[in-house]
Amino acid sequence: MYSVSEIEIQVRCTEIDVNGHVNNAKYLEYLEWGREDWYERRGLDYDTLKRMGAVTVVVHVSADYRRPAVQNDRLRVFTQLADVGNTSFTMRQWIDNQHGERVLDAKFVIVTIDPERRSKVPVPMQIRTCLEADAQPE
Repeated sequence: MYSVSEIEIQVRCTEIDVNGHVNNAKYLEYLEWGREDWYERRGLDYDTLKRMGAVTVVVHVSADYRRPAVQNDRLRVFTQLADVGNTSFTMRQWIDNQHGERVLDAKFVIVTIDPERRSKVPVPMQIRTCLEADAQPE
C-alpha cells in the first residue's frame, strides 16, 4: 500500500460545459495537477528527473466518471502509486467532492523515457527508491 497525496481545487465557471457541469476533458487536467503535486512533494520535478536521465510520459489512462461536479464545488484530487515495473509505473487517482462523494476514479500508466532519444528506459534507481520509499505497510 502506498501513501496518498491530496490537493484541493474549486471548480471555476470556465471549467463548465454546455451541460452545466465540469467538462470531461477538464478532469484530466485536474488529475495532472494531482500527479504534478505528487512528483514535486517527492523532489521529482521535471528538471530533476531529466538530470536522472529519464522523464515520464503518460501512455494509458482509464477513467470512470461517477457523478458530475458543478461550479464552486470543492474537489479533492487524490494520487497514489499503485505499482512499479521495469520501465513504467501505475498511478491510481480519484476525485471526491466536498460531500465526500466520489466524482471520478482513474488509473494512469506512466513510462520512463530517455529525454534525448525519446525511447523507454528502466525506471532509474533514484526514482524507484523515491517511489518505493512511499510504501506503507498494510
